[in-house]
Amino acid sequence: MRNLEIPMKLTLNWLREKYATKELKPEEVIEAIIQRSQDDEEMNIWITAPQMALIQPYLERLSALDFESSPLWGIPFAIKDNIDLANVPTTAGCAEYSYTPTEHASVVERLIAAGAIPVGKTNLDQFATGLVGTRSPYGETHNSLRPELISGGSSSGSAVSVARGQVVFSLGTDTAGSGRVPAALNNLVGLKPSLGAWPTKGVVPACASLDCVTVFSHNLEEAYKVDAIARGLDQEDPWSRDLAIPQAKLPKKICLPKDDLMFYGPFAEEYKKAWDGAVNQIKQLNIQIEYIDYQFFAEAAAILYDGPFIAERWADLGGFINNHPGVTFSVTEKVLRSGSQPKHDAASVFHSMHKLQEYKLKASKLLHDAVLVTPTAGGTWTRDQVRVDPIKTNSDMGLYTNHCNLLDLCAVAIQAREVAPNLPFGITFFALSHNEGLIAGAAEAFVNKMPAKQETTLVAVCGLHMRGFPLEKQMLEFGASFIREDVTAEKYQFVKLPTEPAKPGLIKKQTGGKAIELEIWEMPLSSFGALAALIPAPLGMGKVELQDGIEVPGFICEGYAAEAAEDISDAGSWRKILLEI
Repeated sequence: MRNLEIPMKLTLNWLREKYATKELKPEEVIEAIIQRSQDDEEMNIWITAPQMALIQPYLERLSALDFESSPLWGIPFAIKDNIDLANVPTTAGCAEYSYTPTEHASVVERLIAAGAIPVGKTNLDQFATGLVGTRSPYGETHNSLRPELISGGSSSGSAVSVARGQVVFSLGTDTAGSGRVPAALNNLVGLKPSLGAWPTKGVVPACASLDCVTVFSHNLEEAYKVDAIARGLDQEDPWSRDLAIPQAKLPKKICLPKDDLMFYGPFAEEYKKAWDGAVNQIKQLNIQIEYIDYQFFAEAAAILYDGPFIAERWADLGGFINNHPGVTFSVTEKVLRSGSQPKHDAASVFHSMHKLQEYKLKASKLLHDAVLVTPTAGGTWTRDQVRVDPIKTNSDMGLYTNHCNLLDLCAVAIQAREVAPNLPFGITFFALSHNEGLIAGAAEAFVNKMPAKQETTLVAVCGLHMRGFPLEKQMLEFGASFIREDVTAEKYQFVKLPTEPAKPGLIKKQTGGKAIELEIWEMPLSSFGALAALIPAPLGMGKVELQDGIEVPGFICEGYAAEAAEDISDAGSWRKILLEI
């Protein structure tokens, strides 16, 4: 039985350490991942979900790889389902489009060669057309922190799989911001290398001339470790370029928009305050600040969907859509068909190319030895709001991202602060394609200036402190956040105490116990003692054993209380008891 608790935030360094000391085996990690994916099934993260039959061959090949010389040995990762994994269907979010490749995409091949374990294919906005994560016939991918909010797209499942502890890192793609927006909304880092730095061979094209493969991770260090393996010229890829591994260095200048920025959605005001706070933190880096006219970046961004570049998407996918009427997600088809409009003729293409060349020249002068910083997103939306107005809400999400690939920039999206509980805010550093080291250095400097995050602890909750019950507010006041639903080991008696209001008690038994449903929360360690001090006898805090054998701190009850209490173990859940009252 596994005795080591596998954290929800899976990181490369932690896993490598546990593998090296033999405290953990890759098979145990995969078992936990499969269970987590099943627990989160309703979040619509996966198209091909983690399953042992798919993963076993990659586990077996680890025995032939040297641990020390294989930097990703045993590291699980997810693949956006517009990127090929050999012998697994690639759907691009459309079952009728699906095909089964015989080879890995180039980037996937490189990661597997370094020892990484692909665990499944993730959900996406169909044909990678969207920034919201709701445009999929496989279901809307829920935000990892607040399910009523969008996850961001198009690389929705890839980002959420990392945020929910089902992989260490994941691959996305980015044409208009799909490798950055989901990072911002799910408390992650999103690295978008320069065009061609990572090969796109084996990737379903959205706009082939602008597409990038990207990585989501929990921190900058690990994103760049993946970058070092995935990067490099592919002689079989016409879009591939030979760009060196970035060496982090500080820019001479940081460019910030001089005019007031647009913020949108139900948290617009909170996002604006968070941006102001991020700007203040940038000023503490002791790097020259220059306030610039941002308008030409916005004008460049408009070319992507309001200009003839949308015709490139139609050139790749129009034949399929015309030959398969009615199978495409409705809003996706509407966007793609806009590329077939007569106004997008050859003359308009060249006009836009010439205009972009002017913008590129302007950007190259402005960003010489410099980086640009903007919010990654100017807000977010509920999934309900996106359904009501799918076009405008999606367009807003690309406000600060769409210009990037058109201007041949690299970018890294990082976290800046929380807008509100479980609502992160991110910023993005941009640089010229040959200056990738500048965004690495600037982002690292910013992160190092951020206040240290509090240590936290998991707490097992089985009664009035659960979601929707009277004392949930106490958990929130102490800075706790809901993580997941779980079940105890079959070792517990569950009792209804004779109190007003009624409360449950969880008592561990030597024999004859039941499995009891509960919730797992995470809270600052500094608040844990204060919460424990408020709990009246016979309740208290102790260790609760979960169904997988892991013990976590949680609400327990002293054994003597069972004598005067009603045994409700057969119900298995306090929610069920309250429904009966």
